[in-house]
Amino acid sequence: MNTEILLIEIGALIGYLIVTWLVSVKLRDVSIIDIAWGPGFGVVALVHFVTGEVHWRAWLVFGLTIIWGGRLAFHIWSRHRGKPEDSRYRKWREEGGQNWWWTSFFRVFLLQGVLLWVIARPLAVSMQTAPEFWTLWDTIGIVIWTIGFIIEMTADGQLAKYLKLQQRESFLRTGLWKYSRHPNYFGEALLWWGFGAFGVAAGYDWILISPVMITLLLRFFSGVPLLERSMRTKPGYNEYSQRTNAFIPWIPKKVSQ
Repeated sequence: MNTEILLIEIGALIGYLIVTWLVSVKLRDVSIIDIAWGPGFGVVALVHFVTGEVHWRAWLVFGLTIIWGGRLAFHIWSRHRGKPEDSRYRKWREEGGQNWWWTSFFRVFLLQGVLLWVIARPLAVSMQTAPEFWTLWDTIGIVIWTIGFIIEMTADGQLAKYLKLQQRESFLRTGLWKYSRHPNYFGEALLWWGFGAFGVAAGYDWILISPVMITLLLRFFSGVPLLERSMRTKPGYNEYSQRTNAFIPWIPKKVSQ
């Protein structure tokens, strides 16, 4: 990838983050970074789509990125609509005091922008490298991406229906949630392995660092651990956690009473 395209990509992403940050300052709601996460990858993909050689893999990866990012943004927006700022960011706002309006750009938006840029590397290399033919890795990529997308979309839909119930159990135990405590995160990690496969198809084996990174983030840092903290306070958590895998869907374990 040449330096000019790299600078355009970084500039477009920073511009997107600045606009999103300014909106958050106006709304006094940093939570919108979660909504902006998926479309941020769309910004990266768009840069490489318009600056690179148009070929079938570029169309494919661009389309899959827009589908995934758009759906994720709409899902998070629909859940956040009409609600106050997420408790995680409210705590940081209180700690930041009067300086939070500008420090939030560095602590939240720029930090997530760096993560987004690193994770998006499979999109960049697969769209900039013109393929000679369809490869086995392309087949692996589309299959894994599709499975991951279906799992994430289905799990999000099941959770949305569950949250609308006025009377519900402490934990969702039906559908995909019977086999994993966080199947939506597993689906997202899986589809990024699909994107990684497209990068390998383009000749960049090292690009698998991207799905490794987002899998580790979701499983051990930003995803599962944050939700598990609040889940531990609910009745029945010990039995639920012993019975149901945290991340990878699997047959529920038998728990002795």
